[in-house]
Amino acid sequence: MKRLVFIALFCWFAVAAHAAIDPALLQQLGAEESDDKIAAIDALVKTGDPEALSILKQLDEGTLKDAGGEDITINNRVRGRIGEAMAALRLFDPDATVRLAAVKELLGNVDAGMAPMMEKALAAETDARIKPLLKQAYALATVRDADPAKRMAAVKALAASGDANIKTMLLDYYWDKAAEPDLQIRRAAFASYLEVKQRLDIADFVGKVFSGLSLGSILLLAALGLAITYGVMGVINMAHGELLMIGAYATYGMQSLFRAWLPGYLDWYVLAAVPVAFFAAAAVGILLERTVIRRLYGRPLETLLATWGLSLILIQAARVFFGAQNVEVANPTWMSGGIEVLPNIVLPLNRIVIIGFSLFVLSLVWVLMNKTRLGMFVRAVTQNRPMAGCVGVPTSRVDTLAFGLGAGIAGLGGVALSQIANVGPDMGQGYIVDSFLVVVVGGVGQLAGAVWAALGLGVIAKFLEGWTGAVIAKIAVLVFVIIFIQRRPQGLFALKGRFVES
Repeated sequence: MKRLVFIALFCWFAVAAHAAIDPALLQQLGAEESDDKIAAIDALVKTGDPEALSILKQLDEGTLKDAGGEDITINNRVRGRIGEAMAALRLFDPDATVRLAAVKELLGNVDAGMAPMMEKALAAETDARIKPLLKQAYALATVRDADPAKRMAAVKALAASGDANIKTMLLDYYWDKAAEPDLQIRRAAFASYLEVKQRLDIADFVGKVFSGLSLGSILLLAALGLAITYGVMGVINMAHGELLMIGAYATYGMQSLFRAWLPGYLDWYVLAAVPVAFFAAAAVGILLERTVIRRLYGRPLETLLATWGLSLILIQAARVFFGAQNVEVANPTWMSGGIEVLPNIVLPLNRIVIIGFSLFVLSLVWVLMNKTRLGMFVRAVTQNRPMAGCVGVPTSRVDTLAFGLGAGIAGLGGVALSQIANVGPDMGQGYIVDSFLVVVVGGVGQLAGAVWAALGLGVIAKFLEGWTGAVIAKIAVLVFVIIFIQRRPQGLFALKGRFVES
């Protein structure tokens, strides 16, 4: 008896819950044909009843039963239509975040049958973020409407879009004379196409410039230290890329320590890695200078071969200590995600932080080189080593400190590189040639030249990649550098002084 009462109450509540929905629609959802189910789903959407969302959710989850108490089964086609219908119904949700997600979902797959629902939602929408997107969705739903006025309004509304798919659709619409016989509407579609294309071209330009600046900031960090050591000692240091690797592995080590001992502060491991990477790379650089490079001054070819051998030793040491496979270095939370500055373009936060970090390091190096005693000694040795030694500059000590400083700056470059690239034993090999190009183009020992050369080569490389591909772009940049050096051997900025060469 209690069981019968419970069933009766359950049925009463179920009927009461769906009282506003036509029972015939509920019955049609259990039909055998998918077309019948889809027609019922569309009819549910047109009611705009909040309870329709609950019914569709049950249908999607497989918990909705037919009149006989059996589960209603659906296929992928019906399930896709349910997703669209639920998104349309969520356009009336009180939460603006839910509505925004719903309209973005609808933009990817708009159905003409949802136009009345979107029109109703558009009239009620007040959020400045949602309304423009909802207008575009409504325009996509009515662009093939029987009413010419609605079609004209739709193609004009789509001019505000920043979607490449809409750009293609508008161009196809213009050429489709069979589907759209009205010449004025097709002309309006072409005008909208041009507006969308211009907006996308601007976004593409901004994206390439930003990517170029991001690449240039990495090249700048890699080349700053090389510019100092090459300018002071004339050493072609082929192991400079491995100093980047040391900084990246130091970052990985700090991440591991924070995970093991300070998991609550894991987001700040990058800040702790900055001084560790600098001093680790500087210590290795000083060791290399004291033990090998010092004995080879004045013999550039032998120095090149020796530092190349040292690079192989450092690579093998990394493989022994950390393994041959790449290691994972994750972005902290505050460096994850991006900032949408234009439609269809999002600037990653990690690259924005790296550009800022590069400018910060550049500022410190400028202060060191122009406002400190060590910087004065470095500039003196760079311009005229014999004369600097004659007036009391400890050239041997300056060589060691300059090489350590350059190595430490490379370590900072490794910290930045670890946030956007794979960290592995061979990671430095891809940056050594580009670093030398920056130094040569900018002018030996010139910070301003290194900045302009790094950022310029980075931007040029990104634009060429978009037109020719990565491999051809690298060849083109190399050819450009060769021609530039033939025309201006001293680089962008020549050293100032009576005697430049020692």
